[in-house]
Amino acid sequence: MLTVNDLHATVGGAEILKGLSLDVPAGEVHAIMGPNGAGKSTLSYVLTGRGGYDVTSGSATLDGEDLLALDPNERAARGVFLSFQYPLEIPGVPALTFIRTALNAQKKARGEDEIAAPAFLKLAREKAAALKIDFEMLKRPLNVGFSGGEKKRMEILQMAILSPRMLILDETDSGLDIDALKIVAAGVNALRAPDRAMLVITHYQRLLDYIRPDRVHVLAGGRIVASGGPELALELEREGYDKYARAA
Repeated sequence: MLTVNDLHATVGGAEILKGLSLDVPAGEVHAIMGPNGAGKSTLSYVLTGRGGYDVTSGSATLDGEDLLALDPNERAARGVFLSFQYPLEIPGVPALTFIRTALNAQKKARGEDEIAAPAFLKLAREKAAALKIDFEMLKRPLNVGFSGGEKKRMEILQMAILSPRMLILDETDSGLDIDALKIVAAGVNALRAPDRAMLVITHYQRLLDYIRPDRVHVLAGGRIVASGGPELALELEREGYDKYARAA
């Protein structure tokens, strides 16, 4: 599904990604782990089209289509979704309005009929209940005054409603206590599907206790330097990243 080949990218003139290659097939969950500054978040921003992250060479395709040639909204319409490490607050815009607007914008871009308000409200209630989100929260401005766990659950709610095909989770476990982590992980696991892929970016093994990956990759020095099964995450938890950082 997602294929990244020899990707080089700069931020502010500094090269951060230095020949990164990666394949994430449909139906699989892949984890990216690595030390601070390795390029994990840069990879997520490059794939989703954030400004200021410039690709100098290499390629990234989704189902064979050149992802890098598309605008961010076009990537979203193709099914690419980024769960932010620090979700943004949007004062004055109710969460329900934000999510319905995003959903209908994607449907319009794909040539599909927009969802009517009654059908959307029913869908939102069902998905919110599964994530233990008080429906009254969805009437409040998006993420304003929300706790860290509430913000992350709101991100998972957006995933559940938008139903993206390629999920990129950038340190979704950041700032979560154990109860919130379990709820968020259950929401992510509920989205596993044969036609959907996930890329989970994290520093720590603890998230992978709940979202079990098919493959684990170590990113160091701007490239993937090792790959393996879930046992690789356990090794990193025990031994750290030093040997991989030195190798990179």
